[in-house]
Amino acid sequence: MSRPVIGIMGNYYLINDQYPAHAAGTMNCEAIVDLCDATPLIIPGDPNFVKVDELMRICDGFLFTGGRPNVHPSEYGIQATEAHGEFDRARDAVSLSLIRSCVKLGQPIFGICRGFQEVAVAFGSELHPEIRDIPDRDNHRMPPEGTLEEKFALRHEVTVSETGPFKKLFGKNKVLTNTLHGQGIMKPGERVIIDGYAHDGTPEALYIADAPGFTLSVQWHPEYRASQDEVSRPLFEAFGKATKEFHQSR
Repeated sequence: MSRPVIGIMGNYYLINDQYPAHAAGTMNCEAIVDLCDATPLIIPGDPNFVKVDELMRICDGFLFTGGRPNVHPSEYGIQATEAHGEFDRARDAVSLSLIRSCVKLGQPIFGICRGFQEVAVAFGSELHPEIRDIPDRDNHRMPPEGTLEEKFALRHEVTVSETGPFKKLFGKNKVLTNTLHGQGIMKPGERVIIDGYAHDGTPEALYIADAPGFTLSVQWHPEYRASQDEVSRPLFEAFGKATKEFHQSR
């Protein structure tokens, strides 16, 4: 039997300040292969190259990855400022439409970091451009210096609800995660259920209410050494299980 295909939302890069490319991190592909038992397919985040309905026919599920550019604030009714940073309007156009269509159909999605914020915005949430500027909030950004291991180190505790889907996966309601983000959810949309928070009140885990398929998403980066991490492994395994079930139902 063929493996499910999981589309990995790519990011736009200008290699050596000259060569345009769409790419995704190797660690995302490793997690998809090792823990989801699926074939990873990198998707160019640009509506000039892809169509949502075609992607949904080709792929069985979608991983919405992290990325340096932020979701444009016009997507949640806010005027853009310098504080909102860089944008990728092409990825916005593909991701937000794809997320809404997948949730409606019940096709599995998994959002990570920027992808977590995309899922939130797709369902009416508002983001804050710089969480560390909110009183009594911590700096959740990636350390500017250090090795990859130091940047992705487990640095804060996330508490999930006693009765939600995340505790069922983790087997406990407090887990240690990394943190590498500047923006965060300020006001969740009506169907966006915040099921986990950092100790400073920053939303860290969500799902979409009444969705017929897998929608669990997290603000941290579980793809880093996913097969070795007790929190990352069950997330990707659950996503893989949902994607396999969707594949078999087609």
